[in-house]
Amino acid sequence: MQKNLHTDPTMSPDDIDLFRQSITGAKAFKQDTIRFTNKPKVSQAKQFSQQKKQHQAEFFFSDEYIPDIDTHGTVSYVKQGHDSYLSKQLRRGDFTPELTLDLHGLNKELAKDELAGLIHECKKHHYYCASVIHGIGERVLKHKVPQYLVQHPDVIAMHQAPLEFGGKGAVLILINLPQSDEFRR
Repeated sequence: MQKNLHTDPTMSPDDIDLFRQSITGAKAFKQDTIRFTNKPKVSQAKQFSQQKKQHQAEFFFSDEYIPDIDTHGTVSYVKQGHDSYLSKQLRRGDFTPELTLDLHGLNKELAKDELAGLIHECKKHHYYCASVIHGIGERVLKHKVPQYLVQHPDVIAMHQAPLEFGGKGAVLILINLPQSDEFRR
């Protein structure tokens, strides 16, 4: 519904003439759509992140190194120089995982990438405890995940998770976080 400008009581004929003079020579423009041919920068950032995780996984996690831990029974590990009581605290469930990684359906190579990403995220967000659910299945990841985690310098303790966090199909890990000035006081 269009209003007739001449019958609108709020506009004087002088206002209408002034408006017409001011838009003289104006042309209607064509509305168009711009389509970008390049992919957005997000995919490049994601690709860089994946390359970084893969590099960290290759650097820290070796299939050749077999640590001296029993992966057939209850997995328990405390890094040398740290309190051995941490293992008992993990077993009892004194620590609640702040981040959980589920490795179901992944092969060893993808699991390495995800473990590197988990540890990176824990350090980035200052998460001290994390849960890694490896499942039981054919027991490949059940044996390999603890062997990989022992190799990482930022993992200070690990124990088979209590039932509420996955039981025999998961491990709880503690991450060595950088100390900031406010924690040193």
